[in-house]
Amino acid sequence: MPIKSLLLAALCCVATAASATPNIQHWQSTSGAKVLFVENHDIPMLDVSVSIPAGSSFDSADKSGVAGLTHHLLDLGAEGLSEDDIARGMADIGAQFGGGFDPDRASVSLRTLSSSAERDQALDIMARVLQHPLFPEEILAREKVRLIASLKEDETKPESIADKAFQKALYGTHPYGFPVSGEVASVEKITAQDLRAFHAAHYRASTAVVAIMGDVSRSQAEVIAQQLTEKLPAGDAPAALPSVTMRISASEQRIAHPASQSHILIGAPGMSRNDPDYFPLYVGNHILGGGGFVSRLMNEVREKRGMAYSVYSYFMPLKQPGAFQIGLQTKKEQADEALQLVRDTLAKFIANGPTEKELIAARQNIVGGFPLRIDSNRKIIDYLSIIGFHDLPLTYLDDFTRKVEQVSVAQIRDAFARRIDPQAMATVIVGAPGETAK
Repeated sequence: MPIKSLLLAALCCVATAASATPNIQHWQSTSGAKVLFVENHDIPMLDVSVSIPAGSSFDSADKSGVAGLTHHLLDLGAEGLSEDDIARGMADIGAQFGGGFDPDRASVSLRTLSSSAERDQALDIMARVLQHPLFPEEILAREKVRLIASLKEDETKPESIADKAFQKALYGTHPYGFPVSGEVASVEKITAQDLRAFHAAHYRASTAVVAIMGDVSRSQAEVIAQQLTEKLPAGDAPAALPSVTMRISASEQRIAHPASQSHILIGAPGMSRNDPDYFPLYVGNHILGGGGFVSRLMNEVREKRGMAYSVYSYFMPLKQPGAFQIGLQTKKEQADEALQLVRDTLAKFIANGPTEKELIAARQNIVGGFPLRIDSNRKIIDYLSIIGFHDLPLTYLDDFTRKVEQVSVAQIRDAFARRIDPQAMATVIVGAPGETAK
């Protein structure tokens, strides 16, 4: 079977039986990187991910966008390989590059056939991309033009305007308030030397988390982890981020926009990824606004009153407490009424907590859907990266459903009462009623 056909066939396969959690092996490589590995020979595939604490929060205030462009340009030129060489080299063997970027981390991921020829070529390219990126001047100039055009377009979109204002309202000068993709003025000033300096300062083996999942042995996984990190810059890890100020002052911004609907965001700093209140807040939010059509916000705002097609709430758990956010879009003429309804629903939930019936339904929904969270190699490697990066217990997946089932109404009420104050939240309304866009 041709390589690409074999890859496509393998992509359709699942990694494990849905009812079984994976056996996670872990160690520290000689380079100093943390490694998590799940061995599975059901399909001839290998997934690898390397995560680095090099997200947008590691930018400087006057050079926001450096972290994102550093990550973006990694596979656009590396030692001995042009941008086209990298793309062709991966395409020829049917391998796929991916990655992620957020305020905390930058990651590069690889999916390839596990046969030695294809695996070795893909890993060689990945190792060069991670450890020896070139950041060519002409490529940077091109990508800056694209990014600036995108940022300027975002300045016209109500959802982007709301997101930016909301993060600033929550975090002020804290690095979590930096725009993930940067600002037009700062991106214009970024040089290739800025990217090289950022890579040298932040892409360190000692802070890297390597996740490996698939059709290789433990000894092969050890070689892979070392190959991908041994030539990363040496040195101490960058200084830790400052602590997030959890209690913010109540604020409300009304931003004019010609959109036909008002875009509303409400929230405050919420919780970190390894927060002791994680499970009560997670289950409670499923009831409040994270459970789709069965959530309380959806019932009050959409089902009973038809004020919005969608309304949601979520926690964004990061190394430091990420945002607790409620969002909706509604007609301008009813924006104030919808906003008050959301605030009243939240206040009632915090004061009284969920009902026992709501909790039982939420637990059943979350636990029943858990097998789908770990039914493929790709999903499992994502969890390996999260577990390693956030120093979660290796038993996290084994413990997940038990901890969800143990959450009580009292725990949810207590956690929300301590962590979310309806009188100390930021509100942003873009396309506010009565405002005229200029």
